[in-house]
Amino acid sequence: MNIEDEIFVPDGRSVANALAGTTHLGIGAHQDDLEFMALHGILECVYSDTKWFGGIICTDGAGSSRTGPYAEVSDDEMRAIRRREQCCAALIGKFSFVSQLGFASGALAAPPTSPLVARLVELMGAMTPEVVYTHSPADKHETHIRVLAAVLEAIRQLPAERRPKRLLGCEGWRGLDWMNDGSKVVLDVSGNEHLAAALNGIFDSQIAGGKRYDLAVPGRRRANATLMDSHSGDAVSQAALAIDLTPLIGESPSEVLELTLRHVDDFRADVEARLKRSLG
Repeated sequence: MNIEDEIFVPDGRSVANALAGTTHLGIGAHQDDLEFMALHGILECVYSDTKWFGGIICTDGAGSSRTGPYAEVSDDEMRAIRRREQCCAALIGKFSFVSQLGFASGALAAPPTSPLVARLVELMGAMTPEVVYTHSPADKHETHIRVLAAVLEAIRQLPAERRPKRLLGCEGWRGLDWMNDGSKVVLDVSGNEHLAAALNGIFDSQIAGGKRYDLAVPGRRRANATLMDSHSGDAVSQAALAIDLTPLIGESPSEVLELTLRHVDDFRADVEARLKRSLG
């Protein structure tokens, strides 16, 4: 597929200009991942004249949950529906571009030397984003983890001047409230509930199709904000959490495992210390 055929630019600029202008980039496995995990980047850019959020969706959406009005939809029909929904979200969120690469989820089972890495290198080689939002290494969705692995490998293959300054692993099929407070990246997404609701609601094939992401994700953000600190008032009304993956830029693949397990070990140590203090 030609690079221009898979990229939608909402404001009609050239693909080259849209890519070059991207300052905040979200890379997700599925249509709707960006709106649910990378809202912070969308909000950073939506009212700005100098910042632009761009999105890359890696899979084709054919394996989506479907019940109710979508119960009889074929895989080909679902691919088309999900592509349209994602383009509508890009319009509402004023994205610089959205690229839907259309890989089957099963095609991502190979190690990150797959064609996905090559496509990410091609796209990211035309950008210099300040921050990249992708999936958390503690996610429990296998496709999310495979996309993360591909993102890390693609960034390693980029020239140093094209690599992002910041890389964040965002909540998805696991929250990150278990991380010790000093390790969490807290992303303030307060004050734009109407825009978040509009972005969420675009993905009717998932919501009417059996998954109430439109209720679950804002609820998680509200819980993150309120349950952050037991001894003070809420600093923000909506918070998304992320793991700082910036230290992994340019590092070996084993580093992501080591970094993630350090957070797990820190959590275990904190639980152990609190229990020992109370139990004697």
